[in-house]
Amino acid sequence: MTSFSAKLSNDTSALQSNQMNVVFIVYPDIVLLDLVGPLQVFTHARKNTSSAQAYKIHIVSFNGGNTETNTILQIDSEPLADWFGKYRKTPIHTLVAVGGDGAPVAVLNQPFIDQFKQLAERSQRVCSVCSGTFVLAAAGLLDNRRAVTHWEDCENLAAQYPNVNVEVDPIYIKDGTIWTSAGITAGIDMALAIIKEDLGTSAAIEMARSLVTPMVRSGGQSQFSPELDRQARDTEGRFGPLHEWIKANLQQKISVDDMAEHCGMSSRNFSRQYTVTMDTSPAKAVESIRVDAARDLLRSSKESIKTIAAQCGFQDDERMRRAFLRQIKTTPSQYRTQFQTQ
Repeated sequence: MTSFSAKLSNDTSALQSNQMNVVFIVYPDIVLLDLVGPLQVFTHARKNTSSAQAYKIHIVSFNGGNTETNTILQIDSEPLADWFGKYRKTPIHTLVAVGGDGAPVAVLNQPFIDQFKQLAERSQRVCSVCSGTFVLAAAGLLDNRRAVTHWEDCENLAAQYPNVNVEVDPIYIKDGTIWTSAGITAGIDMALAIIKEDLGTSAAIEMARSLVTPMVRSGGQSQFSPELDRQARDTEGRFGPLHEWIKANLQQKISVDDMAEHCGMSSRNFSRQYTVTMDTSPAKAVESIRVDAARDLLRSSKESIKTIAAQCGFQDDERMRRAFLRQIKTTPSQYRTQFQTQ
């Protein structure tokens, strides 16, 4: 088993700086990316290019020492007891419970949950990544609050903790000083949003550029990707080239006959085969792809809604508005107000 050292410092004087302390809570069988994704964001975040690192990172487990992950790597960690001993007066800016199969097991350790709750009371902000949400719920931090976790775990979270208002769709949720996030890479999105809140939009964008992420996503966006769903349904890649052709020709009128011809099939056979494979009609698929493209432009550009409607092949903004209501239950203007990043 390979061990990954977290470069932990036992020098309490190192904690007495202007850096904000971020404490990651880990346990055996964490998902490694649940930890290292947001850890990377916090480690290298700066107010501007000339500033020192804004955060000081600590990785903590119940007993300390090496903690198993769901990979061949182990993570070195400080014992939780230190934060009730030599670090008892150290302020905690952000406390993060990491996810993985070990989280539902960790909640059965009542002394651990009690200590986590005490740390949470000392923290300005408490967060979870993926199934780390179960730790927050077990500590009573999510009672009567909105929360999210990986979509596979939402049903179990709601059943085990009925006082939690579990939502399935968002990639992360902020409810007061409590933040919860969906599966794995959503922890990076949540961390970037925290950077934006602490250090400003420019710092978050620069961090996103450094990580080569395409955008700083708002929490209300769905953890379900329409593109990924299309790929999952079309496991043999039969209609992948068609979808790429549609995206490249959105400004054109695209008929079923056009799509059938592109696939080298009769219109009748194409419609039947496509509907069986993709569980939607060709026409609805085209509309969904148009909406996806329009959402990207609404988030990332300052073009007018009318212009975006034309670019995405809706002919006019009213047709786009109706398509948005059908597909994502909101209007283009409402979507832009909530998610525009420029």
